[in-house]
Amino acid sequence: MEVRPSRAEDRPAIEAFLAEHHSVRVARRAELVDPLRHHALLASAGEELVGVATYAIRETDCELLTLHARSRFTGTGSALLTAVQGAARRSACTRLWVVTTNDNVDALRFYQRRGLRLAHLRAGAVNQSRRTLKPEIPAIGSHGIEIRDELELEMDLRQSHPGRGDGHARSSEDR
Repeated sequence: MEVRPSRAEDRPAIEAFLAEHHSVRVARRAELVDPLRHHALLASAGEELVGVATYAIRETDCELLTLHARSRFTGTGSALLTAVQGAARRSACTRLWVVTTNDNVDALRFYQRRGLRLAHLRAGAVNQSRRTLKPEIPAIGSHGIEIRDELELEMDLRQSHPGRGDGHARSSEDR
């Protein structure tokens, strides 16, 4: 698998991939964000696009906007997250952060195993976004859990994160 920064000619493929994952528009923190207007990293296996991460750098913060892999438990997400961490550090960022929803227990597991920590809970934030920004957000999400809240996770990029925090998978159980 190869991970590389996107090029202008990749935009249609990125847009299609994000559309497959319902992430062409991202609602978080009472704001609607277009991930296509930000940096993207692509994971490929041969000619096939197998993952996309989009991120935004603002001063010393790097926000991970989207992270999707075509198949789970293949190391794609870990490789993309590691690449975003590297890009953030090269841009002198000191913090990496991401917002997910209360139903997304798989993402919570993934990010925490890679060194991100829960930083904020915005109770009812998804309900508000559904009403005001993105009505297509479903009411019920992963595992039959009602989608209501935003959870923000973060990582201090100035610290090394031995083991799982470095983004490298240790076994199939870690991915």
